[in-house]
Amino acid sequence: MGLVTITGIVLSSSDVGEFDKRLVILTKESGRVTAFAKGARRPNNPLVAACSPFCFGTFDAFEGRNSYHISKANITNYFRELVTDYEKVCLGSYFLEVADYNSVEGVDETARLALLYQSLKALESGKFSNRLLKNIYDLKSWVLNGEYPNVFQCMLCGHTDSLKYFSIKHHGMLCSECGSIEAGIEIGQSTLYAMQFIVSSKIEKLYTFVLNNETEEELTRILASYRLNYISHKYKSEDFL
Repeated sequence: MGLVTITGIVLSSSDVGEFDKRLVILTKESGRVTAFAKGARRPNNPLVAACSPFCFGTFDAFEGRNSYHISKANITNYFRELVTDYEKVCLGSYFLEVADYNSVEGVDETARLALLYQSLKALESGKFSNRLLKNIYDLKSWVLNGEYPNVFQCMLCGHTDSLKYFSIKHHGMLCSECGSIEAGIEIGQSTLYAMQFIVSSKIEKLYTFVLNNETEEELTRILASYRLNYISHKYKSEDFL
């Protein structure tokens, strides 16, 4: 086994044996990995604080065939303000669970790690409604998964102007002409612009806008309908949202 340094966020933590911890970490270098922290449940063990969900930092570890064994951790963000607020920790736990379910071992998950980190930062800041944060995170996660709706052109004729209707059936937008023939949900331009921005923007620019209540509600309805039809997995943490 060789000693490596991995950078990531702890997605989950569970007890193993009498004093050890088993972690699932979303890393920049190796995607989702399983790591063990020997003795991390002993009160004076230096790894105690690093073995909690939401911890972000670097981990020195010995790489085995199927898992890592952590020897040292340097945590740069514990998201302490987040974990003291019940509603925030519930939504943050949802973010972690989504990242866990969608990430893959041994592949480049740099974008997913960046999305998770920026989303937790935005949640901790208190500048955004939880509903907007969830909508942004969900849609951008679908983008990373390659299963997002097309919001830049009509799904029937291909035109990019006069986009007025959202079609669940056709996975995206319809123009005003096609929407009069094929059933779709009429949406406001602010909702369309919000979806276009989320889909196309860089992750570090995602959380730079807010929406009025009416637009937030419409965006929530559209994404909930799309997910109901095309995203089958149910997350346990949603029961607490």
